[in-house]
Amino acid sequence: MIVILKENPNPKQLTNLKNWITSQGITIHESQGVHQLILGLVGDTTGIDIDLIKALDIVEDVKRIQDPYKNVNRKFHPLDTVVDINGLKIGGGNFQIIAGPCSIESEEISQLDLFADVDVIQVGARNMQNFELLKKLGTTNKPILLKRGLANTIQELLMSAEYIMAGGNPNIILCERGIRTFETATRNTLDISAIPVIKNLSHLPIVIDPSHATGIARLVPTMSLAATAAGADGLIIEVHNDPEHALCDGPQSLLPETFAKLVKKIEKVRAAIA
Repeated sequence: MIVILKENPNPKQLTNLKNWITSQGITIHESQGVHQLILGLVGDTTGIDIDLIKALDIVEDVKRIQDPYKNVNRKFHPLDTVVDINGLKIGGGNFQIIAGPCSIESEEISQLDLFADVDVIQVGARNMQNFELLKKLGTTNKPILLKRGLANTIQELLMSAEYIMAGGNPNIILCERGIRTFETATRNTLDISAIPVIKNLSHLPIVIDPSHATGIARLVPTMSLAATAAGADGLIIEVHNDPEHALCDGPQSLLPETFAKLVKKIEKVRAAIA
C-alpha cells in the first residue's frame, strides 16, 4: 500500500499519521517525489482502512499495490535510484561502461584477502535465486549487481532484488544478460525489451551485458548500441588484448581498439537520444 501526501503536508498531522501506521505493526518507507511525499507501507496492510486514511486533510490518495515486490516498485519510489560507486554514479541519467576480461587471469589475484576492497558485488545469473545469499547481501552496504537468470522472468528478477532491499540494502543494479530460448544462432537471446519494461516497473538502474547475451564478439557492438538507444543505464562489455588465449569467453571478447571505436559510437547514440 502507498499513501500519497499532498504537497507541503502539515508536520504535526504527518507525524500523527506515521505514528498511527507504525502502531499497526507496519513499516514505513518514505520516498520524496518531485512534488509529493510518498509513504510506502510494508507488512500486512489488510487491516488498514483505506477510506479512513483518504479522509485526512494531508492525504492526496491511497493505493494498494498488488505486485509481489514492494521496495523495488516504482510506485513506492517514483524517482530513479542512483547508485554511487566511489563517485561513479549509475542510474537517473548517469551512464557507465564496465569493460575487461571475464575472469581473473593471474595467480597473484586468485584470492581476495580483504572483501572490503570490493567496490561492487556481482550476483551471477545462476545465483539470482539463491535466496539465502540475497538476504545476506541485504545486510551489506556494498552495491550489488544482480544478473537476470537465463531462464527467469522479469518479475522473478525484481523479486530477487526485493530480497536484497528487504534486508536494508537499496544499492542494487539490475543486469539483463540474455535469456535461454529455442534460438541457437547466439549463446542466449538478449531481451532488449526488458529495459523499458523494468524502467516502468522499478526505480532501479539496469545495465546490459551484450557479451554473455550473444556470445559472439562481432555482435556485441550492434547490441551495445541497441541497448543504449533503448535507455539502458550502462553496459558490461568483455574486452581482452588476446581473445584467442583468454582463459574464459574469448569468442565474445572485443579487442581494445574495437572497444575504443564502440565507445565513440555509444557517445553519439547517447547524444542523439538526450
